Amino acid sequence: MTPKLTQTVALATTAVAALTAAGPVAAQDAERMLKWAHVYEVSEAYHTCAVAAHDELVASTDGRYGIEVFPASSLGKEVDINEGLSLGTVDIIYTGQLFAGRAYGPVAIGGAPYMFRDYAHWDAFRNSDLFEELSQGYADATGNQIEALTYYGNRHVTSNKPITTPEDMDGLKIRVPNAPLYMMFPEAVGANPTPIAFAEVYLALQQGTVDAQENPLPTIQAKKFYEVQSDINLTGHITDALLTIVGGPAWSSMDEADQQALSAAIDNAAACATEAIRDQEAELVEWFKEQGVNVNEVDREPFIEAVKAMHMGDMASWDQETYDRLQAIGQES
Repeated sequence: MTPKLTQTVALATTAVAALTAAGPVAAQDAERMLKWAHVYEVSEAYHTCAVAAHDELVASTDGRYGIEVFPASSLGKEVDINEGLSLGTVDIIYTGQLFAGRAYGPVAIGGAPYMFRDYAHWDAFRNSDLFEELSQGYADATGNQIEALTYYGNRHVTSNKPITTPEDMDGLKIRVPNAPLYMMFPEAVGANPTPIAFAEVYLALQQGTVDAQENPLPTIQAKKFYEVQSDINLTGHITDALLTIVGGPAWSSMDEADQQALSAAIDNAAACATEAIRDQEAELVEWFKEQGVNVNEVDREPFIEAVKAMHMGDMASWDQETYDRLQAIGQES
């Protein structure tokens, strides 16, 4: 499973640099090209780091396997590519934990709002026995293999008005991804969650189909949501991450050595993207201000209290023991 960032960042960064210097790689570089699908833009680190994994995998499997990356929903929306794993129409995907939770509920806990105290808590979780157990539970339920957890960033609300209290969200029509647990945060603060596919969000905001959306700062920049929203409100309501999942048909067709090579390449891609997103988050508040966007600081405590009341409510797809174990991570004496 995923090694710590410090063990892999240097390798991953080197891989990206080598890829950039060499230019695009050809499909004939490997006997079999694994299809890696996602819904993000080619400019984003998730994509560039996944592309860099191709050269690493070709080298480590002596040309038996390579990776072709399909960005920006080109092989389907997030629900589609999750289904494609078992069908064999895609081999590897990035997906949100709440989408994976449709197949195995407990794995969604890491994507629930205000589930983590901070980045350190999340980082400890992804290297924990609990995450290993949740990944195994998902594998048992689906036949697909979770191979890494990549930092996606703190999700914040964008809107056309300042939002600094839960009351400011009352009745707000906010776009959320099409997975049930994304409804938890809006419902806790009285907003009206509206599922819309990722590729359609910009137009929905531009046309006023919804009033707001929520995503991390790097995604807000990459998808240009700031062009059609005047305010970014730093709610930090989900410390979010992407699972990298290998489909059962692809995984079972590989021998153990090639499986290990693929795992290593995926781990390096996760380290590469995590480092890049962390760096971007540190810089983007000032960048958005320079673009004329209003960036509003938020007292998160009232939001946290509103959401905590729902953590073990009807929407929870995990049990009390799993919740308690996650909350205890990083607090051991």
